[in-house]
Amino acid sequence: MQRLATSIILTLLAGLLHLSCHRSTSGSVQSTTGTPPNIILIMTDDQGYGDLGVTGNPVIETPHIDALARQGVSMSHFYVSPVCSPTRASLMTGRYNYRTRVVDTYQGRSMMDTEEVTLAEVLKGRGFRTGIFGKWHLGDTYPMRPNDQGFEEALVHFGGGLAQPSEPLHNNRRYTDPILYHNGEEVQTKGYCTDVYFDRALSFIEQSRQQRKPFFAYIATNAPHDPFHDVPEELLAKYRKKGVASALRGDFPNPEKRAEDLARIYAMVDNVDQNVGKLLQKLDEWDLAENTILIFMTDNGPQTTRYNGPFRGGKGQVWEGGIRTCYYMRWPGRLKAGAVSDRPVAHIDIMPTLLDAAGAPLPKDRVIDGRSFLPLVEGKQVEWPDRTLYMQWHRGDEPKPFVAFAARAPRYKLLSPNGEKFELYDVLNDPGEKQNLADQLPEVVEKMKAGYMTWYRNVSGTRPNNYAKPRIVLGTDHETTTRLSQQDWILTRGQGWGEQGLWQVEVAKPASFDAEVILDKPHPGWQLSMSGSGKTFRGSVAGDGTKGTIPNITLPAGKTDLQVSLSNGEKEVGPYQVILKRR
Repeated sequence: MQRLATSIILTLLAGLLHLSCHRSTSGSVQSTTGTPPNIILIMTDDQGYGDLGVTGNPVIETPHIDALARQGVSMSHFYVSPVCSPTRASLMTGRYNYRTRVVDTYQGRSMMDTEEVTLAEVLKGRGFRTGIFGKWHLGDTYPMRPNDQGFEEALVHFGGGLAQPSEPLHNNRRYTDPILYHNGEEVQTKGYCTDVYFDRALSFIEQSRQQRKPFFAYIATNAPHDPFHDVPEELLAKYRKKGVASALRGDFPNPEKRAEDLARIYAMVDNVDQNVGKLLQKLDEWDLAENTILIFMTDNGPQTTRYNGPFRGGKGQVWEGGIRTCYYMRWPGRLKAGAVSDRPVAHIDIMPTLLDAAGAPLPKDRVIDGRSFLPLVEGKQVEWPDRTLYMQWHRGDEPKPFVAFAARAPRYKLLSPNGEKFELYDVLNDPGEKQNLADQLPEVVEKMKAGYMTWYRNVSGTRPNNYAKPRIVLGTDHETTTRLSQQDWILTRGQGWGEQGLWQVEVAKPASFDAEVILDKPHPGWQLSMSGSGKTFRGSVAGDGTKGTIPNITLPAGKTDLQVSLSNGEKEVGPYQVILKRR
């Protein structure tokens, strides 16, 4: 009996020990409070590493973000993609953007494959409330909208930003009082756009607190992305008065214009900082700070040439200034304030890290390229195997090996802007990338080129026809009104946003639609036509010539390309937008 009793006691002790040391499937100890942490992720748009006081900017004032950096952990070698949609795809999936079909920012190449499993989907499945406020930029139509991809609450603008052809024309391309989309429905908002995003996020957080539910709030501002015409006036006056000459970089034919643009950019960043301060205050007031992970990061380098710390280059480039940004992570109940980790990490690591912190498993049915760096920010002595991080993007239908790519190993970084000349830098000792070592270390170049090609073939072979664009799905009850914009059309004529294009769609079941065609310039009396599924449907422009209709568009189930043309018999142009309403 004594031996049996001892055995039972040992078994119970072992069970208790197992519970006390229980780790999630992704390898992290659960929160000390026994509840998963709340998560707030703030990501600004086109804000460079150097657009903060904490990174040495001589002009800008960002006291609240600076405080956040001091109160949390900094990743001093943090990498993102050179442009925004690829960064957002990697952040949401833990996968390189080339696996997700997101390769660019427009022309149908910033729509994410709907088979991807997002951070929001996993957290929602674990009982989190999920909300996005601001910029999504991974698809505006079903089944690619944020509400289709795991967010139960979404207040967003369409496309890559306000003042782009993805937004309603009657928004007048403004940042103040913008027309946004709340869970798919067009809404008129009041206030400056960044203020609107943060205010709605705070309401979402307060509701979650009242419901006693963990939450994931993704606040993705479109500031300080251009245009710069609509910024908070008080802050603009502040930076005009201060002057920004010490933060300008480069020689320009119109330095006054460059200085004015930079004053407007800094006013937008200052406004973000004020909102971060309000958020920090509310977290304290609501007693949420201790068990809330708060992250501040940016999506790529700066869109103009300005102070960017020691780094070279900016947005769209693969030098450090284009892909190395700030990353601050505060979690008072778990992380030591002021700690710094110098291990190279990237956007692909965010999903694994946050799921690790939440005690949630990673998807098992796909390659996850990232790894959790939670042990690093916790200051644990853990084995962290060396690896090389890869960043690449392209315009056009197919990527080209070695074009606009960077490979960052623990010490060396190999890159090529054009696929012809290779540059090798010791970024640990030369963060400004001033001394090209490619000729001195040819064996390192060849080894890293070989590693890149292995990566390139792997990500390009994720699925058959890997770089085909996802199709917009029509005819379902999920979206009875679909807005087709130049954001997602495939160009058939022109450059940039283009003059004419077509939309690749899939009609889920036979359906009929009425089309409202929005024109950005008056074309009174012109004729409209839509081609698709081997048919042509005709309509006309009425009234002042800014709108037209094409009635009773009957489409069979299946894949097709839709193209709308506007003609006066001599000239043909494309529409600004087409709104399809299912009959």
